[in-house]
Amino acid sequence: QVRLVESGGGLVQAGGSLRLSCAASGINFKIHPMSWYRQAPGKQRDLVARITSSGSSTYLDSVKGRFTISRDNARNMLYLHMNSLKPEDTAVYYCNTNRAGYPFWGRGTQVTVSS
Repeated sequence: QVRLVESGGGLVQAGGSLRLSCAASGINFKIHPMSWYRQAPGKQRDLVARITSSGSSTYLDSVKGRFTISRDNARNMLYLHMNSLKPEDTAVYYCNTNRAGYPFWGRGTQVTVSS
């Protein structure tokens, strides 16, 4: 059973930083690309960052230079380091992976950035 559990969200002032974590189980973590998505109230869920099994990463344009995705294959952990946070980064952040074409999601962690 695939399980993804996010943590690390919270309330932070604009310009601040947070590190999100995602603990993965039930998958061969090291071979799977992993992603962070976010969804603000009333908006669609957007891909924020993705990291391949080899460590290559891609980012949503609006977070480039501020967010860094990373993974620890030995610990089955995915991270999102978020710096210079802006109020528009406020959303629920979700960890995601796919196995055999089927998507798996965590329950999400709330990030709120105050101005």
